[in-house]
Amino acid sequence: MISNLSCPHCGKPIELSQALTQELTHELTKSLEDKNKVAVEQAKKETSEKIAGEMKLLKDQIDARNKELEIAQRAELELRKEKNKLDEERRTFELDKQRQMDKEREVIRQKSLEEASEKFHLKEKEKDMMIESLRKSLEEANRKAMVGSQQLQGEVLELDFEQLLRTSFPQDRIEPIAKGVLGADVRQVVVSPMGVDCGSILWENKRTKAWSDGWVTKLKNDVLADKANIPAIISEVVPDEAKSGIGQKDGVWIALPKLAIPLALLLRKSLLEVAKQKKIASNQLTKSEELYAFVTSHEFQHQVEAMISIYKDMDDQLKKERTAYERMWKLREEQIKKLSIGVAGMYGSMQGIAGQSLPVIQSLELSEETEA
Repeated sequence: MISNLSCPHCGKPIELSQALTQELTHELTKSLEDKNKVAVEQAKKETSEKIAGEMKLLKDQIDARNKELEIAQRAELELRKEKNKLDEERRTFELDKQRQMDKEREVIRQKSLEEASEKFHLKEKEKDMMIESLRKSLEEANRKAMVGSQQLQGEVLELDFEQLLRTSFPQDRIEPIAKGVLGADVRQVVVSPMGVDCGSILWENKRTKAWSDGWVTKLKNDVLADKANIPAIISEVVPDEAKSGIGQKDGVWIALPKLAIPLALLLRKSLLEVAKQKKIASNQLTKSEELYAFVTSHEFQHQVEAMISIYKDMDDQLKKERTAYERMWKLREEQIKKLSIGVAGMYGSMQGIAGQSLPVIQSLELSEETEA
């Protein structure tokens, strides 16, 4: 079997025998197989290397992308953290702002309440002051009305008493005493039937709900200042010494209004009798008799009573001062005793701790005589 082959160079046909053809075919086939094998191996190798390269490239790309993804994730995480932080700061800021606003609102509210309270307090104080002013004005008006009423009643009583004395004793001089001159209200100068002044009585009228011993002292001083002879008080309330209606307290005559004229008759009679006796003995008096007359007179009596009253006041004051000083001395004595005991106790405690090293205080030690 002859097969024709074409020359690869000139293209002319070449006749081949069957054996040669078979051998060539076999060799060609083998060569092709070897080449194919080499080509396949080469292709495999190249493909494997290419795949390995591509795999490496892909792996590098994946690693790079993973790194980029990790960086991106980290960046996203940081961004999220930053966002969360910003959100937290924003919420904290809003919360602080709200708290500050609430605090400012509370301050404004408290300030408004304080201002309102202060205004209310001022209004209340203003109202209280107005009420107090009105109360004082009312009290002052009532006091003035009462004083005016009492003064009016007193003046009416004095005028009525003056008129009563003038009617009962027309020969005497009944003289009203001006306000502020003396405490007494009326001066009755007793005049004898011969027109001789025999002495005077100072009358004081009281119309109160309670008795005061100060009236007696005051009227006695008025008698001395006026050089009158007898003091007398007519009062609707009297002390125990005049419970019967007429009595005498510390040299001052006291009577109820209904017994004023009987008392005036008795006092007037005594002054007339004393004046009569003085008149009888006026031409026979020696110095001793004049002294005796003075000593037995109402003037001397009033002066001695005034001196005794001053002595009693001074004695009472001295007793009060002595009692106060004795109490003060006793208190200081107790304080000194406590201080001495406290110092001795403290020194003993310190001596118990320090022993003989503590300096000796002679005033706290027993004397030799005491030890003996």
